[in-house]
Amino acid sequence: MSLANTSEITEAMKAEGQRAYELDRKHVFHSWSAQDALDPLTVVKTEGSFVWDADGKRYIDFSSQMVNTNIGHQHPKVVAAIQEQAATIATIAPAHVSAPRSEAARLIAERAPEGMNHVFFTNGGADANEHAIRMARLHTGKSKVLSAYRSYHGGTDLAVNVTGDPRRFASDTATHGTVHFMPCYPYRSYFHAETEEEEVQRALEHLEQTIVLEGPETIAALILESVPGTAGIYVPPEGYMAGVRELTKKYGIIFIADEVMSGFGRTGTWFAIDLWNVTPDLITFAKGVNSGYVPLGGVVINEAIYNTFRERVYPGGLTYSGHPLATAAAVAAIEAMEEEQMLENATRLASEVIGPELERLKNEHPSVGDVRGVGCFWAVELVTNRDTKEPLAAYGGSSPAMGEVIGKCKELGLLVFANFNRIHVVPPLNTSDDIMREGLALLDQALALADRHYQG
Repeated sequence: MSLANTSEITEAMKAEGQRAYELDRKHVFHSWSAQDALDPLTVVKTEGSFVWDADGKRYIDFSSQMVNTNIGHQHPKVVAAIQEQAATIATIAPAHVSAPRSEAARLIAERAPEGMNHVFFTNGGADANEHAIRMARLHTGKSKVLSAYRSYHGGTDLAVNVTGDPRRFASDTATHGTVHFMPCYPYRSYFHAETEEEEVQRALEHLEQTIVLEGPETIAALILESVPGTAGIYVPPEGYMAGVRELTKKYGIIFIADEVMSGFGRTGTWFAIDLWNVTPDLITFAKGVNSGYVPLGGVVINEAIYNTFRERVYPGGLTYSGHPLATAAAVAAIEAMEEEQMLENATRLASEVIGPELERLKNEHPSVGDVRGVGCFWAVELVTNRDTKEPLAAYGGSSPAMGEVIGKCKELGLLVFANFNRIHVVPPLNTSDDIMREGLALLDQALALADRHYQG
């Protein structure tokens, strides 16, 4: 997308941005934040891989916002689809058939693993996970849900309890039937594994022991991010996801693949689970399905679970399920990804630009303990000692050192997604090589601040 004559920020835009900031601080309650500590960035323009603030400063968006603008900002095909849909049917109750919902369901089902032909639409990822678990519980007649530590499944009541990171602590009353197990995480192995093969074997043994000790007859579902996102983008080694699938089959447990962040091209495949040719029972999605242009999520359902509700009423629904503006955006986004070969570009960027450049940064910066990823889905894990793997910020929090690095990125014009001691490199899938290299060069500069805190 050309940026000629598009980056000028007018005085009127600046004034509007200033007013928006003042009203935000006066009236808006922000998520996951202590309100008085906030000084949020005011964005007045977005396009492609860039955003501009109210001072006219340009930033490369290495965060894809919440890792959802997979096709970048203001993609003309998707913007036009939303405008055209609004001019015909802007909204309609979900009980009625609407063309964009039907077409979106077809396109999603065609890209899901074979035998997963039905789609239930939600407003986002958290309620997709809530509904997937509800379906599994009703289908099996069982109640417990297994999920991994170091995971994130959403901020609603059940989804945040299924979550395996510290954000659940404030809401965790141990009454939601959730049980957590240790994930397969080679860099910080919970099983003292020295190879990926050992990690997979021991992680699967641990999972099976957890199932047996909890009682398979009590477990409705196991929910697992195909590639964990916010929790660290630690890509499961070969054999792990297939092993999880076999254990769920062996013990009669519904396998839910959470693809909210990893789906729709983020890993270079339509769904990350495709990397291992594994077919779950349910897939949850959101974010990248339409790049977040209008809120949308959903559950892809296999035939067995669909059959449970052929004659039995499913007790769940949403006013905006399959909203026409959201599903029209999904149709256009999926078509744009296909026409412009964005999945192929994500795979190529990984092998030719992101992967090699991050390995270079790892070699040059002692504070970089690990780099890992696939497609346009990468993590840079920062440490103060490579031997002990002491994180630059403690699990569950931040640190002045991490604040310095993130602040430097912003100062240089790079928006990053950061969590605990990690910076995630998660740009739009259609980012050009030149922009990608420019952003990585800025990250290179910022990492010099992390090196100052290295104690190895």
